[in-house]
Amino acid sequence: MDDKRYLLSLIREGEHQQQDFKYRVSDACKLAKSVSAFANTDGGRLLIGVRDDGILSGVRSEEEIFMMHQAAYKYCRPEPSIKFDTYHIDGRTIVIATVPPCDKRPVCALDKEGGKHAYVRIKDENIVASPVLLALWRESQKSQGSVITYNQDIRQLLNAIQRRQTLNQIVRLSRLPRFKVISLLARLIRFGTIRWEYDNQQFLFLQE
Repeated sequence: MDDKRYLLSLIREGEHQQQDFKYRVSDACKLAKSVSAFANTDGGRLLIGVRDDGILSGVRSEEEIFMMHQAAYKYCRPEPSIKFDTYHIDGRTIVIATVPPCDKRPVCALDKEGGKHAYVRIKDENIVASPVLLALWRESQKSQGSVITYNQDIRQLLNAIQRRQTLNQIVRLSRLPRFKVISLLARLIRFGTIRWEYDNQQFLFLQE
């Protein structure tokens, strides 16, 4: 398959959990959000120089290519692994940035003030990660031999989760401190007792 047919086959897929179109790169911080989201989820690729409707617009300058590298290496912590491939199609330059999933999450995007924010990719959106996901990633770095003890706090937590509920609802119903609910939810998700969903712009938690 030649480069043009390959690129058009990707565009036909549209934007989805592992693919995003970027018309142009004018802000490395914004691009870093997509890099963070892909690295923290299932990996993916950014087609840069492609409009949302799939039309090839092309990368306009070397400055845009420089901003792509900044997004990956200056505005993400830790630095993710990322591969850039350049294609020349019908007189236009298209760059595909491929981001594999990261083993050491979270990969955070830095804003212009130096603040760090982790993102996840859900369908075709980049979403700020829930505090529970941040705790889950920290929990996942621990030894696989870790165990969980079903104490009174966990019983209170599980009794509070009778349906799909937000973090704030669980904190209120369980009457446990917020930091403890976050930590316990992360552990229970890791051990398969609780799972999370994202619906109607909210992270929801429910028992398996």
